[in-house]
Amino acid sequence: MELSTNIIGMLRGNKIFVPDYQRAYSWDTGRKDADYRHQVNTFLLDLEEYIKSDACTRMENKIPYYFGHFLFEWVDDNKYAIIDGQQRLTTIIIFVAALLCRLKEEKTELSEDEYEILEDMIKRRSSYKFSTVQYDDQLFRDYVVDNTKKDHYGITTSSGKRLVEAYDFFVEKIAEMPMSKVQTLLRVVVNASCTTHVVNSEPEAIQMFIFQNNRGKKPSHLEVIKAQFMYHIHIYGGDETTSLIGEVKNRFENIYRSISSIENFVKEDDVLTHTLRVYFNSLWESNATERINAELGKTTHLEFIRKFSMALERSFNNLSRLNQDKHNDINIEASLLCGRYDIVLPFYIKAYSNGVSMSDMSRMAQSVGDIILRDVIIKTRADLRSRLDGVFKSLDNSVEDVVERIHFMKNTTDWWWAYWNNDALRVAMEGNWYSNYHRIAKILLWKYENHLIKSEGKSGYAPISYRSIESPHLEHISPQTENEEVAAGYDVYDEEFNEKYLYCIGNFLLLSAPHNISIGNKPFEVKRSSYNQLRQHREIQELTEIDRVWDRAKIQSRKDKIVEFVVNNL
Repeated sequence: MELSTNIIGMLRGNKIFVPDYQRAYSWDTGRKDADYRHQVNTFLLDLEEYIKSDACTRMENKIPYYFGHFLFEWVDDNKYAIIDGQQRLTTIIIFVAALLCRLKEEKTELSEDEYEILEDMIKRRSSYKFSTVQYDDQLFRDYVVDNTKKDHYGITTSSGKRLVEAYDFFVEKIAEMPMSKVQTLLRVVVNASCTTHVVNSEPEAIQMFIFQNNRGKKPSHLEVIKAQFMYHIHIYGGDETTSLIGEVKNRFENIYRSISSIENFVKEDDVLTHTLRVYFNSLWESNATERINAELGKTTHLEFIRKFSMALERSFNNLSRLNQDKHNDINIEASLLCGRYDIVLPFYIKAYSNGVSMSDMSRMAQSVGDIILRDVIIKTRADLRSRLDGVFKSLDNSVEDVVERIHFMKNTTDWWWAYWNNDALRVAMEGNWYSNYHRIAKILLWKYENHLIKSEGKSGYAPISYRSIESPHLEHISPQTENEEVAAGYDVYDEEFNEKYLYCIGNFLLLSAPHNISIGNKPFEVKRSSYNQLRQHREIQELTEIDRVWDRAKIQSRKDKIVEFVVNNL
């Protein structure tokens, strides 16, 4: 492979693949973001800017587009593993495939030059020129190269979804272009200049991968640690090298499949930290890279690599399961709404690993969720982890210690534990709930709604899930901006009202976003007539049935009921 070449020259006569220790495809299209300038979109915008520039359009001394430096490991004959530049090269191949697809559609048959590009860069007969990571490669061939797969069904990895999104994005944009622009873009890409460097062994390649990515845009800690594991196995594995490398690769293949199902739930590097807490049985573990590097410096590092890779795989699988179970269990859903995953998720990972039954999992979820919510409401400086670390350590297939400890914390007056007790909670609930409390107020009112449903005691009415409320909003029954109509139906907005009633929990109501937006600060009678979806809506109607007025007395009455519910049930 030449040191200085162009894109088609780099690919011609060679086969390039993404090794298993490399990150999978991670570039986004930016379709869901307001600025719409993510890597795939920027890739195309930069090319379009170039073809408008003097560097591309002048007749003599044209300056080719530059795609940067690529680093490879030589494997055998004409086969190379790409170490640095994988995201760029994958995107180039996807883009060229989309350009050639448009040309085929328009012309029925490619020209001789275009056909040569297809064979040199994409596929020659049944031989593919570029392969992505193993678990995405068949999808890449079917969807991008051969166009035999047209739907998105069965795509199990986040990287696979990004491959498909990038191709769809390019196809959509290219379809809007005149043929002359399509042909120009193809010519610019295949003739774009680049430089290359080749190393000759996998350990050296892995070492270069870590070095290169620590200098530029960093991969996730998970990816670097995976590379470090494989490097240590290559150097110190001896007779176990082949089997250990195979085991680590298989576990990370399962991990990457799990990432797709939890990427909108928890970040992969956070899973690494949660695994650390479970593996070393302490909620205080925090710096994953430092801790793991320390373990890799010990004589038992190969056994650690095997066991920790297994623990990582188990954590990702357990969190995938949790992401499903939260849709089926109100207590699990509630325990996750406040955040504090640093405490909550290690409990779940450990409980699933120890075979805790679903009924006990729900009991643990309720207890842990309650104490987390109390912690958020009370805002004490006392550290919750130090009070829960002991029962986390002892958690096995029984949740009794966890449930009992949290029950004790709710009721005790012992100073070390009493920061979250009922008295502290009641005091915190008496205060005003300004905008920084709105998320918590919505959670409390959702819980209150399910309490009202349960209190009715009617069969056939199950608790409602939080996600079933479309974009939950917090309605100020007496609006923040005073409605000055004579018969608006609200109390006088004097200093006492603004100070004690306007922002207290009794003046808040849970509504869907469309409902909240539609009523604004209209007169109370208009709002009241629209309160007809939830049980707490009907409670407001019943409370104001006689005089149809929402005043401070009614706000106080409702506040008292909600506070009593929270103290007795949270």
